[in-house]
Amino acid sequence: MKLTKELVGLSAEYAVACELCRRNIYAQLTLGNRKRTDILIETDRGMARIQVKGKNGPDWPHCKGIFRKDDFLVFVDFKNKSVDERSDFYILDVNDWIKLLEKEIRSTSNIEEGYVTIDEENVPIWKGGTGIIKGHNITPKMIVEHKERWDKIKKSVGETE
Repeated sequence: MKLTKELVGLSAEYAVACELCRRNIYAQLTLGNRKRTDILIETDRGMARIQVKGKNGPDWPHCKGIFRKDDFLVFVDFKNKSVDERSDFYILDVNDWIKLLEKEIRSTSNIEEGYVTIDEENVPIWKGGTGIIKGHNITPKMIVEHKERWDKIKKSVGETE
């Protein structure tokens, strides 16, 4: 049975919230479908916002990224996982996102040739024959170094254990 895009997204948000709670970090899902923060986290020492992207296919399409210092982007990969298997998680902070854009976009000639710009919120904006497309497709191979890096979130909110 194939899940709808909405159920994949919601499943990913709950999976991330579960992982955070298991790590003793209070996580609360936010409501609505026009938001850039999916989960708010809070400890006695800090707060942060998390944007979650879930997928069943080969990539996470049109990822707009993050731009604030206390933002995190968590990619959840359900591809080839049964309902009884744990998903793969990739955790990026804003510096990781900027480095990814540097590697995947700025290091090419796409900017110089006018195919893409990156706005003040670190969102790639592509111009082409089909109009303007915001975001960048992300594959697990592009972010493998960030797999299971929950320590980034724990450190940002003052949790060490």
